[in-house]
Amino acid sequence: MKIGVQIHPQATTVEHMRSAWRAADELGVDSIWAWDHFYPLYGDADAAHFEAYTLLAAMAADTSRARIGALVTCYSYRNPNLLADMARTIDHISGGRFILGLGSGWFKRDYDEYGYRFGTVASRLQLLEEGLPVIRSRLAKLNPGPVNGSLPLMIGGGGEKVTLRLVAEYADMSNVFGPVDNARRKNRVIDEWCEKIGRDPAGIERTALVRPAELEHAEAYREAGTDHLIVMTEHPFDLGAVEKFIARVPRQGTS
Repeated sequence: MKIGVQIHPQATTVEHMRSAWRAADELGVDSIWAWDHFYPLYGDADAAHFEAYTLLAAMAADTSRARIGALVTCYSYRNPNLLADMARTIDHISGGRFILGLGSGWFKRDYDEYGYRFGTVASRLQLLEEGLPVIRSRLAKLNPGPVNGSLPLMIGGGGEKVTLRLVAEYADMSNVFGPVDNARRKNRVIDEWCEKIGRDPAGIERTALVRPAELEHAEAYREAGTDHLIVMTEHPFDLGAVEKFIARVPRQGTS
């Protein structure tokens, strides 16, 4: 079982986040993530908050072991060609450790205050579906390309009719939320989509975003088809539960 951490960029400082992701990297986590929003998602709605991709560039330079990425990038905040170029550039800063996590977006305040068209769930998913081949095409054209020849693509979300179909068609990794029963169902639906399109479902790494206390259920997540648990952390970024997990649970090894 792989283990990662998501560092919430709200109600904190850049200095505290840098200390947290350096500490996580030293612990030996498999992945470190930010989120892609412009305002806090809980607590004080007007607390301090920082943008994802500039943070990821700093994370890439500050760390040396873990894979890194946004869990997940809101596709419609950036032109797909630009997004591909940004991801490729951060991949080079990191030495080939970047994962391009993508989702269709959902946080209306981000859209309203930054002047993006919010649309509907269906229209945002359509934009994501149209953008995936554009991103793939741009990555193939960039000079230099990604360090390892390609970037792992994660798609986050649990929509069973569209999002999980896109996982089966395009993604190297999926991300869903806990609890265990939800992860089990979503993994089963991904398998069903893979069967329909003729893809080996073993080629998709299954991740679940969980709270620290849910690490106690790691074996149940594994039995539900999850390969990689990603723990949400908020300021002051207590990594104690993650450290205990690393000490006691056999893992697949670093990414």
